[in-house]
Amino acid sequence: MILIIDDDAAVRSSLSFLLKNAGYEPETAATPEEALSVVRKITPQLILMDMNFSLGTSGREGIELLQKVKIFQPGTPVILITAWGSISLAVEGMRSGAFDFVTKPWNNRSLLNSIQTALALNEQKKQANRFFNRTDFHFDKIIGKSKALTDVLNIVARIAPTNASVLITGESGTGKELIAEAIHANSPRAKAPFVKVNLGGLSQSLFESEMFGHKKGAFTDAYADRTGRFEMADKGTVFLDEIGDLDLSCQVKLLRVLQDQTFEILGDSRPRKVDVRVVSATNVNLREKIADRSFREDLFYRINLINIHLPSLRERKEDISLLATHFAEEQAKINQMPKPEFTASAITYLQSLPYPGNIRELKNLVERTSLVSGKSILDEADFDKQYTGSQNTQGKTPEGLTLDELEKHSIFQAFEKFNGNISHVATALGISRAALYRRMKKYGIQPENLKP
Repeated sequence: MILIIDDDAAVRSSLSFLLKNAGYEPETAATPEEALSVVRKITPQLILMDMNFSLGTSGREGIELLQKVKIFQPGTPVILITAWGSISLAVEGMRSGAFDFVTKPWNNRSLLNSIQTALALNEQKKQANRFFNRTDFHFDKIIGKSKALTDVLNIVARIAPTNASVLITGESGTGKELIAEAIHANSPRAKAPFVKVNLGGLSQSLFESEMFGHKKGAFTDAYADRTGRFEMADKGTVFLDEIGDLDLSCQVKLLRVLQDQTFEILGDSRPRKVDVRVVSATNVNLREKIADRSFREDLFYRINLINIHLPSLRERKEDISLLATHFAEEQAKINQMPKPEFTASAITYLQSLPYPGNIRELKNLVERTSLVSGKSILDEADFDKQYTGSQNTQGKTPEGLTLDELEKHSIFQAFEKFNGNISHVATALGISRAALYRRMKKYGIQPENLKP
C-alpha cells in the first residue's frame, strides 16, 4: 500500500489514478491527523506527502508531519511533493529523512521511477546481510580482492539493478569511472548507451550545447545540429565526472533536467523528454562546497541518493601486486614484448609508496618502468629509479615530511623535470590536469615559481 497525504482532493484523486494504473494500491489521507492515524496502525510500502496543508503555507507543518511519520515508520521511504519555489523545504525534508522529492506539476514518469527506485532500494536494504558473489556480476575490469574493494562491489551489486542516482566519491585515480561502468553494466540499462561527461573540463559557455545539444544557427558557430549528452544517453546511463567543479549557474540547469528529465535544445523551445540514470563522481568534499555556497544543496540531494566512497590505494595495499601484474601484462601485449616478472622486494617497494595519484599513478609507474628498463625481471632498484628520478637516486623519500609535504615535493620535481608542461606533469604523477590544478591551488604553487 502507498499512502498519499495531501489536503487537495484533486491531487489525491490524480495520484490515486496514476498509482492504480501502475499496479499499486493507493490509500489517501487529507490531514496530518488522518495520516498519523494510518501510520500508527499500518506500515505503508511508501508515503507520498505534500509539504503544505490548508492550515498554513510556511511548509513547517509538512516538516513536522514528516518527523512524526518517521518516528512511527522509520523504515518507510517518504517522497515529498513541493512547488519549485519551495525547494528549500524539500532540502530540509531530505535532512529529516525523506527519500526523494518531486516538484509540482510533477512528471508522471519521473514520479513512478522515483517510487520504483525507493521500493527496490528498500527491499535491498532488508536483504543487506545477503552476500553477493562477485562472479555473478560484470566486474571484469576491476582488479583486486581486498575487503575494502569487496565491500564497494557488494554495494554496487545491490544498487545496480535499481534506477537510483549514485554519487561516487574518492581521491583522484581510485577508479571512479570503472565503478560507474560497473553500475551500468549490471543494470537493466546495460544494452543502452553509457555516456561520459567530464564536467571539470567543460566551460560555462559550452555547458548547454554539450549537455542538451543545439540546432544549426542557434549561435554564431553552430554550423550544424548537435546532439547533447543527455539525448545520447536516453534509456541508458550518463556519467557526470568531476561534478564538484561545475559552475553554480550550470548547476541550476542540471538540476532542472534531473528533476523532471526534460530539457530544451538550444535554438528549439520544444521540451524534450529523456530517460536516463545519473551516476556522478567527484574527488572534492561537496558538503564543504555546500557550506561555502559553491555547490547547491538541492542538487547534492538529487545526485546523492546512494553514495559509494572508493578507498585510496593506500587503504588496499594487498591489491597492489595484482594491479601491478595486470598493468605489466597489458603493457607487454600492447608493445608485443615479454611480460616482466617482479621480485618480492619490488612488490614490497611498490606497496610502500604513498600514491597521491592512486591506481593511475601505479599504472603509470609500472608501464614506465617496464618500457624503460627493458628487463624480464624487475626489482626494487628499477622501480625506485623511475619513481624518484635523478634527484633521489637512493630511493629514500625525504625524511620527516608529511604526506602533503611529500606530495608537494613530488609536484615540484615533476615540474622541474618536464619544464612546467602541465600535461606531462599530470601524466607523470598519474592524475588528471584538473586534479593537478587543484593540488597546485592547494599548495600555492604558481607556474612561475617552481622551486621547492
